[in-house]
Amino acid sequence: MLNENHQFHEKLVKQYEKQGYFVIRDYFSVNEIAALRKVILTFHHAWKQDNATFYHEEAFNSSLITGSQYLTTHDRLKLFNFISSEKLMKVIDLLIPEAPSFMNTQLFFNPVNPGQKDFWHRDCQYDHDIEGQKRAIQETQVVHLRVPLFDELGMELVPETHKRWDNEEEHNVRQEEHGRTSDEPLSLGQKVQLAAGDLLVFSADMIHRGIYGLDRLALDILVFDPCGDFADYVDDDCLPSLAMLEKIHDGRIYQNTITLKKKN
Repeated sequence: MLNENHQFHEKLVKQYEKQGYFVIRDYFSVNEIAALRKVILTFHHAWKQDNATFYHEEAFNSSLITGSQYLTTHDRLKLFNFISSEKLMKVIDLLIPEAPSFMNTQLFFNPVNPGQKDFWHRDCQYDHDIEGQKRAIQETQVVHLRVPLFDELGMELVPETHKRWDNEEEHNVRQEEHGRTSDEPLSLGQKVQLAAGDLLVFSADMIHRGIYGLDRLALDILVFDPCGDFADYVDDDCLPSLAMLEKIHDGRIYQNTITLKKKN
């Protein structure tokens, strides 16, 4: 558990800086996960109905969970308060001590289509060419906080790739070059199995992939360092209104994003 132990805090920060990730086992109570699961399943059920073809043919995740399309204001407030709860803010403040900002939420699940394979990627590859990706891993900081809602097979990560570029094998697999495919195993990949109640924290820019199977349903919370130019990525509808902010116990990460968006 993450407590007030300074040495434990330092250990987590050092592991993140060196490896690009860490796990805290049994971080959330059974009741905390049950309450979160209820809200997320409300969203997931409505989203699946509204995106039936996409869900059955190719989907493996959804996003904008905190938006107003599928959740009531009451449920959105529950979710906002969970995301910025004391437990999560302790972790966020460790890694981004200066004005951490909320970016988005994503929900990861098993694809219905059996032909879909789990694939290696860096998040930044969807916004940048190769040179841009090389700059991103040196200059920006986006953190995933993954909360599994059921026991699952977890993630596979390549340690230290949040700070170093791909080796030849990693590049060819991730980019699907020289006959390689992005679902092939990587020599340096490390599997991290997760259970409901665990918290996995990892860099968005490291090489990683989810592992399909079991009852996979995991909420990812993305936060960023305000030095990175990510405010435009944030959907306004996924932020709390001013009236909602008054009912959020610690709304710093949302207010920081709102402030950044006003500057842009």
